[in-house]
Amino acid sequence: MLRILTAALIAFALPAAADQSDRIVFGFSLKGIPAGQLSINGKIQGGSYGANGVMETTGLLGALRKLRYDAQVSGGFSGGRFTPMRFDETAQRGSDRYQYVTVYKGGVPVSVSRNPPRKPRATDVDPAKQGGTVDPLTALYAVLRDVDRSEACTFSAYMYDGSKRTQVTLSHPKPSGNGVVCAGEYRRIAGFSAREMQEKAVFPFTLTYAPGPDGKRLQVVSIETDTIIGRGRLTRQ
Repeated sequence: MLRILTAALIAFALPAAADQSDRIVFGFSLKGIPAGQLSINGKIQGGSYGANGVMETTGLLGALRKLRYDAQVSGGFSGGRFTPMRFDETAQRGSDRYQYVTVYKGGVPVSVSRNPPRKPRATDVDPAKQGGTVDPLTALYAVLRDVDRSEACTFSAYMYDGSKRTQVTLSHPKPSGNGVVCAGEYRRIAGFSAREMQEKAVFPFTLTYAPGPDGKRLQVVSIETDTIIGRGRLTRQ
């Protein structure tokens, strides 16, 4: 679930000199039923950025299947582009607990580890060929932070989560009241099994911006997306 949510939310643009801090909280529902919460604290300052976030199931879904992801990332910020340097994630799936670490050099993943380790899969993509991609948390923070109106709905980017490569695009901005609505698409590229690709390779989504508290910049207020098990919605809290 986190991969779908996170994959539906990538962006990169921000004026180079604009420092900012963000506290972001979204609720997630599936088929209209509350299912989880996403929270992110992020900061851009000078030529660097950092973020930490938590995604966890709640409500009925949480009672049926307890999932929680805690992550943090740090990296460089230049020319409106995020370049991760280190990404750490702890995943709690029921009683199982996993830790992931990805270290980058020059925008390329040079070390990808998992504790406890798992055997490599034939479908895993080569980290050395993932230069220019971003990790899931960087992607989330990049799109959910407040942006100038001119930045809305303008990006195409790739994400690497340690074994898979995906592509996300936003386009076709349309005015919606005082805000903007974007058409989006998440596409599985590599690292997926044949069954997963046949199951669903493209996930369309809709992202809606509204004026933020300062009245000058836009903030994401909702995201509606297809998932494997039905329509999902992220709503700002």
